[in-house]
Amino acid sequence: MTNTISYRSPNEEAGVLAALAQGFLLIDGAMGTMLQQNGLPTGLQPEYFNLTHPNIVTKIHRSYVEAGADIVTANTFQANRHKLPQAQLPEIIHAAINLAKASGARFVAYDMGPIGALMAPYGTLSFDEAYEIFKEQVVLAAEAGADLVILETMSDLLETKAALLAIKENSDLPVFITMTYQADGRTFVGTDPVTATLTLQGLGADAVGLNCSLGPKELLPLVTEILAVAKVPVVVQANAGLPEMVAGQTVYPISVAEYTIYVTEMLRQGVRIVGGCCGTTPAFIADLRQTLDNEFASGPVATTPTSVTAVTSGSQTVRLNQVTVIGERLNPTGKKRLKEAIRQEDFGYILKEAIDQVNAGAAILDVNMGLPEIDEAAMMVQAVGQLQGVVNVPLQIDSSSVAAIEAGARVYNGRPLINSVNGKPETMAAIFPIVKKYGAVVLGLALDEKGIPETAAGRVAIARRIIETAARYGIPKEDVLIDPLVLTASAQQAQVQVTLDTLRLLKEELGVCTVAGVSNVSFGLPNRPLLNATFLAAAIASGLDAPIMNPMSQPMMAAIHTMRVINGQDQEAATFIAKKDGLAVMDSKLPGSIGSKQPAATTTTTPTANDSLKTMILQGRKDETPAKTKALLAQYTPLEIVNQEFIPALDEVGAKFEAGSLFLPQLMQSAEAVKRAQAVLKDHLASQSEASPNQGKILLATVAGDIHDIGKNIVKMMLENYGFQVVDLGKDVPIEKVVATIREQEIQLVGLSALMTTTVQNMKATIAAVREAGLDCTFMVGGAVLNEEYREFVGADYYAKDALASVTIAQQFFRQT
Repeated sequence: MTNTISYRSPNEEAGVLAALAQGFLLIDGAMGTMLQQNGLPTGLQPEYFNLTHPNIVTKIHRSYVEAGADIVTANTFQANRHKLPQAQLPEIIHAAINLAKASGARFVAYDMGPIGALMAPYGTLSFDEAYEIFKEQVVLAAEAGADLVILETMSDLLETKAALLAIKENSDLPVFITMTYQADGRTFVGTDPVTATLTLQGLGADAVGLNCSLGPKELLPLVTEILAVAKVPVVVQANAGLPEMVAGQTVYPISVAEYTIYVTEMLRQGVRIVGGCCGTTPAFIADLRQTLDNEFASGPVATTPTSVTAVTSGSQTVRLNQVTVIGERLNPTGKKRLKEAIRQEDFGYILKEAIDQVNAGAAILDVNMGLPEIDEAAMMVQAVGQLQGVVNVPLQIDSSSVAAIEAGARVYNGRPLINSVNGKPETMAAIFPIVKKYGAVVLGLALDEKGIPETAAGRVAIARRIIETAARYGIPKEDVLIDPLVLTASAQQAQVQVTLDTLRLLKEELGVCTVAGVSNVSFGLPNRPLLNATFLAAAIASGLDAPIMNPMSQPMMAAIHTMRVINGQDQEAATFIAKKDGLAVMDSKLPGSIGSKQPAATTTTTPTANDSLKTMILQGRKDETPAKTKALLAQYTPLEIVNQEFIPALDEVGAKFEAGSLFLPQLMQSAEAVKRAQAVLKDHLASQSEASPNQGKILLATVAGDIHDIGKNIVKMMLENYGFQVVDLGKDVPIEKVVATIREQEIQLVGLSALMTTTVQNMKATIAAVREAGLDCTFMVGGAVLNEEYREFVGADYYAKDALASVTIAQQFFRQT
C-alpha cells in the first residue's frame, strides 16, 4: 500500500507537531545505502550528490514519499564545517532541502549528525565550538525551509545538548533526537537510554529515541526502557540488522517482514514515530505504512511513564527513591585549603576531593566555587568540565550567583540539581527560567523575604508556594526538592524539632522529595560527628531523602547504611552486611567511639587508595601525574615506572572498561594521565641522552575517503601509553601515502580505520596495494562497521574491536617478532 502526499508548506497545513499530536509519523529509510545503489562512488561525501546528481537524490526522496513516508530527511547528515568546506555549506544545505521538497514530501527534516570530533575534556572540541558548528547548520536549514530537525546517530550526550541548544536558540524548528546504542545498551561514550531520555526531554526535545547501530530486535529492550520514563513521543529508526559481507558486498540481513514484526511490537508499547536507518529501503517504509494504517488505525497506544525525581550525569541516573548522599566538601565555606585551591585553580586538589567523596559513598556532589575575588561563573564552568571528566556521579550546581548557576548548567553534561531558589518572588523569577531551560532539578529553601519561619506550618507554606510557582514555569513537582533548613542546636535548640516536623509535613501534605544540610545542627558544639549522625538518623526517619553531608564521616555514613536497613531500602540488608567492617565505628572498642578511653581524634575516613602514581592514573588525575612522576624518578628508572605504575594501572582500567564498570570518558582520562606522565619520562631520558623505552613502531591511518578519526585517535593514545611508537598519518589517507610510509619507515604493523561501509572497499584496496608492492607487514583493522567478516573481506590479519584490543594485538605481535 502506498500513500502519496503532495508537499504543502507549513502555512498551508498544520505543522509537524500538530500532525504528531493527531497520531503517528512515519519517517523515511536509509539515504546512504540507497545512494550507493544509485552510483555513489566509494569514499565520496554523500552530500556532494546534492550538487552533482540532484535527480538521483530527489528520486530517492520521492520513492520514500510514494511508499507512504510522512517525513523525508534531507541529505545533510555530515553537512558541517568539520567534515565539509565551510564555504560550500550554504549551497549544499539549501540544495538538500529543496531536493527533499521537490519529492512531494509532507514534511522535510534537516538531518543533523554528530560533528565527528571528541568533546572536551576527552577531546579538543569545546562546548562553545560545537554550539557554533550546529548553529551554522540550523540557521541555514531554517532559511531553506526545513520543517524540523532530526538530530540523529548521537553518542555524546554533551554534544547532543550543544546541538539541541543551538537549534532551540536559533530557530523555531521542532527537534527529534535519536541516540545510537551499542550491544551493551550504552552509547560509544557510555550513556544509557534512561539517562539520555531524562536529560533530553528536560532540555526540550520534542521527541526522543534511538537509531542505527542495531536491528529492531536488539533495540526492542532499550525502547522499553525509554518508554518507561519518556514524557515526549518516542522515535525509533533501526538498521535492517547488522551488516554482513556476501560475495564482497555489504548486505543487511533482516527482511521487510521481520523488520515490521519488531517495529510493530514497539508500536504496541507506545512508540509514536518510526522509520528506518541503514539498509532499509522504500519497501520497509511501505510495509510500515500499511501496518500503521491497518493495525493501528485507531491511533497510538497510550503510555504511562513513571514520574521520577532524578538527576543525571553523562552516564548515570540517580533517582531519589532512597536515602541519597550529596557530598558537601566542594563548598569553600569554612574550608581554607579549598579556598586556596579555587583561587589558584588547583584542580588536582579539587578533583581528589571529588573522587574521595564518591569513593566514600556520595551519589551526588555539591559544587560551589563562590569566592568574592574570582570570576565565579568562569570558575564554575571549569569546575563542572573537570569534575565530569573524572567522576560519573551527577553534580549539584550551588551558588548565590545567578550567572554562575546558568554558566554551570549550560555546559553540564546531563541533568543537574540546582541549588537554590527560595520563596522570594524575585529569586524564583531569576532561577526558574534557568531550571526550565536546562531541564534541571531545583532545590527550594523554606525561607522568603521575612526569613525562616519558626513553625513547621510556616515553612511548608513557603514550600507550597515554591512548588506552585515552579509549576507555572512548566517545572513539575517531582523536579523540585525542598530544604526545610537545619538550624544549629547550640543557638536555636527548639528549631531542631521544627525541622524534623517540617520534613514529616512535606511528605504528608506535599509528597515532595527533601534535602537538608545536616551538619549545620552541630555548629558550636563538641563531638559534632556524634550529634550529626544522631540528627541524620532522626531526619531520615522524618522523611529526609537527600542529606547534604560529609561522606568521609564514618558515623554519618554508618547512620545512612543503618537507616537504609531499617526503612527497607537495603533489601535483605545486603549492603549493610557487605560493609559490616567499615560500619563498626560505633563499636565501643574502637578509638574515638562512645565509651572509649582513646581520644576521638579521627572522625573522617581516610581513602583506602594511597596517592601512588598508579592511583592517580586509575582516577584520571592528569594534572597531578607529572609531578608524581618527577618525584619517582629520584628512586626508579623510567622503565621501572612504566612497568610498576603505568602498565598495572592501564591494565586495571582496561579490565573495568571491558567489564562495563568504567566508560570511555574515564578510560581516556586515565590515558591522558599516562600521556602527561610519559612526557616527563621523555624529557628525563632526553636530558640523560637515553632512548625512550619502545615496544615497537606502528602506523595508523583512517583510509581514503573516510574523514572520521575519533576511534583512530583513541587507539593512538592507548598504544602510546603502552610504550609503542605511533606513526599517525591522519584521516582520508591516500593509498599511495600508506604504501610509501610503510616502505620508508620499515613498518611491520599497520592499523587501518574506517567508520563508513562505503570506505571499507578503500581499506581492502590499501591492503592489496601494500601486498602488491611486496612489503611484508601485518594489518589490524577497526572501526564502527568492522567485524571479523569484514576483516576477512579486506584481507587484514587482525580485527580490533576497540582501543584495548589494539594494544593486545600489538603486544602479541611484537612478542612474536
